[in-house]
Amino acid sequence: MTHRELAERVRGAAYLEGEFTLRSGRKSTFYLDKYLFETQPEILRELGTAFASRATARTTLIAGAELGGVALAAAASMASGKPFVIIRNAKKDYGTSKMFEGKLSRGDVVLLVEDVATTGGQVLEAAKVIREAGASVEKIVAVIDRGEGARENIEKAGFVFEAILTAEDLRLPRG
Repeated sequence: MTHRELAERVRGAAYLEGEFTLRSGRKSTFYLDKYLFETQPEILRELGTAFASRATARTTLIAGAELGGVALAAAASMASGKPFVIIRNAKKDYGTSKMFEGKLSRGDVVLLVEDVATTGGQVLEAAKVIREAGASVEKIVAVIDRGEGARENIEKAGFVFEAILTAEDLRLPRG
C-alpha cells in the first residue's frame, strides 16, 4: 500500500464530521475515530509495518498507551519482532499495581507509538511512565499528527516526534 493509499484508507475509515470534544477538552468540527481504522486488518497491518520501519537497531521495545495504542503496539511488535508493553492510563489497585503491562526494564530503549496526536498530552504521560521505569524513549511516532500542537509539545519535552500521516495527508480542515 502506498503512502497516499494508506492516507485515503485511514481517512475513509475514520474521518467524521460534526461537533466533538477532544481529549484535550477542545471542540472540533471533525474527529478521527482511531478505533475505526485500528480495527481494519489491512490498515492495522500497514501501520504495524510503518511503525516497525521507524525502529532502529537500538530499539529494544515497543510501547503503546491503553487503549488506542495497544493494537498499534501489538502490530508494530509483530512486524518488527520486538516485544511490546502496554502503558496504563491509571495505576490499577490490584495484582501487581504497575503502570504498565509486559516487561519494561531499566535500560530499555523504547519506540512509543501513538494513535492520533492533538496536543500530545496522553503520549507524554506514557513517556513519563517509561522514564520512571528507568528506560528511555527513543522516539514517539503517531499514526496521525492533527497539526494542533502535539509536535511542538512533544519536542519541547525533549522527545523526537514523527508522524506516519499528517493533517495535510488526510486533507483535514484547518482550525
